[in-house]
Formats: sequence, C-alpha cells, structure tokens
Amino acid sequence: MKISLLLLILSLFTSSIAAFPHFFPNVSSIPPSLLPNTTAGAWDSFHKLSGCHSGQTVPGISKLKTYLHYFGYIGNASKNYTDDFDDGLESAVKNYQLNFNLNTTGELDEPTVNQILKPRCGVADIINGSSTMNSGKAASMVGHTVAHYSFFPGMPRWSSRRRDLTYAFDPRNQLSDDVKRVFGNAFTRWSEWTPLTFTESSNYDTADLKIGFYGGNHGDGEDFDGVLGTLAHAFAPPRGLLHLDSDETWIIDDVFASGSPSAMDLESVAVHEIGHLLGLGHSSIEEAVMFPTISSGVRKVELARDDVEGIQVLYGSNPDSNSTVGPTFGGRETSGAHIVSSLLVHVIFLAIGLALFIL
Repeated sequence: MKISLLLLILSLFTSSIAAFPHFFPNVSSIPPSLLPNTTAGAWDSFHKLSGCHSGQTVPGISKLKTYLHYFGYIGNASKNYTDDFDDGLESAVKNYQLNFNLNTTGELDEPTVNQILKPRCGVADIINGSSTMNSGKAASMVGHTVAHYSFFPGMPRWSSRRRDLTYAFDPRNQLSDDVKRVFGNAFTRWSEWTPLTFTESSNYDTADLKIGFYGGNHGDGEDFDGVLGTLAHAFAPPRGLLHLDSDETWIIDDVFASGSPSAMDLESVAVHEIGHLLGLGHSSIEEAVMFPTISSGVRKVELARDDVEGIQVLYGSNPDSNSTVGPTFGGRETSGAHIVSSLLVHVIFLAIGLALFIL
C-alpha cells in the first residue's frame, strides 16, 4: 500500500514537472540532450505531399484536410477525410495561397508546402467563413497603401470604460521574473500605439487577461500538438485567455541568437497573441506581427504599419504620443497628417522657388 502511494505521488510529481515549459536565455544554453527531441515538427509529414494536385489520391492528404479545416479553409468537420485531392481541397489550397501571398495554383507546389510546414498561431485564419486575412481594405490615411489586418467576427473589443487591463499568470507554471518581464515588454508594444495600459495582477482569477503554458489537451478544445506546429493561441475579447505550448523550447533573451531549428522567441509569439486578446485577427502582410506564421530562430516584435492601423481602428491612438507624428517604426510614420504636412512644406518651397525664378 505504501509502495503504491509512493508511486502515485512520484507519478504526479513527474507529470507536473514535465508540464513546465522550457525557457532558455539563448540558443547556446539549450542542453544538447533536449535538441534531438525538438528537430521534428508536428507537420513534417506534409513534406511528402509536395507536387500533389487535383485528381490524385495520395496517403496523407486526409491529414492535410484536417489541418486546413482547423485553420478555417475547409468548412465541414469530418472524421473521415479521404486521401483524394478533390475540388474542395483545391479550393481550400487556393484560399490558403491567396492569404499567404503565394501563386494561387491550387496545387501543393513547393512554396505552398514550405509555408504550411512553418510553426504558427493556433487561431484560425478564417472564422465562420467570414474573417479573412487578404481582404484588401483601402487604408484611410496612408496614401495608396492597402491594409490587410482583420478582426474577429463582429469586431469584439474591450469596452471604452476599460482602458487599463490587468493580466496575470497561471500560478501552476511558476514563471520566473525574467519570463514575466518578456510579457511586460510585449504588452508595451501595444500600449505604445493605443490608449490601453496593462498592469500585472497577482490575482489570476480576477485578471482581465490570463496567461498560461499548457501541453496537449488543456481543456479549451484547442489542443496543442507538441514541438513546433501550433505554438500558442488566444481568444478574442472579453474572454482574455492566452495559452502557449509548454512543449516548445522558448528563448527569453532580448537578443535572439539563431542556430537552433526549433527554438522559438517568446516575446515574438507573445506580441502576436496579445493582438488577438485585443481583437485583431491575422494579417497577410508578412512583416506584420499578426502574420500567422513565424519560423524558429526568428525574432519579430516591432509592430508594422498594418498592425498599428488595425489596432487603432479598434481603440484609437495613444493620446500621450505626439499628435502629429506619433511613435515611429523602422523610420516610418503612420500619421496621415504628417504626410500631408510634409507635402505642404514641399509645395510651399516649390512655389517660392518658382516665384524667385520668375522674378
């Protein structure tokens, strides 16, 4: 009896330790013993589908249909997908290619398969058949550019009466201050551009935004799939849940060193998922943080123009920023007023020069 009880306690302790996420300051600090278990991604079997096209029957096509259904490209759920490359799959592949700026051939060409293999967010690209990435909206104050941000159906957002949102971490994860600091930095990326502020709370149950690391089936109907594959997912307002896959190898340093085929930059993923917490869907702009995929060894934390335009549609701009220019990214301004004022200055100088020439 004592031995059985001891084994049970040991089992519970072991499983709880195994559920803890793996954090490392940089790639060089990852133990070699861990790397062999993290080189194969969840979707590596899709490699063999490269070159497939309509009319063929190829083993593994059914798994690809499940993948495309999960991310919204195939509407009807089925536990009996066939390995036939049928018209429905061809249409789904074309929509996928459109969203990811690929040639819309409907075939599983090499660029399409390579895109499918990349680690990504678990939030669907198409929700209820209505929320698409590549919608091509005319951007209102930015010249001739086209915006590709998207929202969840119904454009859910946090109430105007709730501009200081609290966030907390699942205490079972026992996260270090260094890991929490990464999330603090990620929230700042969004508060820089909006009237929203974010405050860490010690009360997980009452916080607006709840953050946790989990593995496999963790009770929300959106199971994680192990190393790579889906990295994280988050739910639209006001649900406020952000879940990350505890099986990933997470890098938490500010400077991300490449070199591992499977290490993921934590802040990059956190910034993306916070966008979902605030109401943004996916973007088809590859430079945007709301682009659905991110390769291992990549750090992408700065909001792009498309991200800023999308979040400001929901919440407006940061009232504490310069009203003419505002915060900049990559040396680019997002304010249409600034663009107009710059053009006006050029016109004035041109007019003065012309007048002096005539005189």
